[in-house]
Amino acid sequence: MQKILLPVDGSDNSNQSVVNFIQQLNWYKERPEIHLLNIQSPLDGNVSLFINQADIKQYHQEEGLKCLQNARALLDKAEIAYQFHITLGDPAAMIVQFATEKQFDLIVLGSRGQGTVKSLLLGSVANKVMQLSPIPVLLVK
Repeated sequence: MQKILLPVDGSDNSNQSVVNFIQQLNWYKERPEIHLLNIQSPLDGNVSLFINQADIKQYHQEEGLKCLQNARALLDKAEIAYQFHITLGDPAAMIVQFATEKQFDLIVLGSRGQGTVKSLLLGSVANKVMQLSPIPVLLVK
């Protein structure tokens, strides 16, 4: 069974890439194992001096679940099984690291995510993932 990683950031473009991917699932003879991934950015500054690690971890978990909410609803509506993961770090590096460590066969990314500056070109995260990944990357609009 093929393992596919769908990194999502909660943006409209990210959600649209999930919709487009769902429409392409009939390309597969056997339904692939699907994993959603959300990467949270570390908090800036000396936040950990004032807030304990458990609260920071809970904050990232809650924010990650918010970002995954629409993608999960789309997959649930289409009755497609999936697993989801939330991690912390630089999005492009973490996508590649996660996909490599967990031995995914394919990374499916939206061509653009959140942020107007990030969307000026192809999308900085998508561009970096394509450059860094030893695993095939499928960009969907």
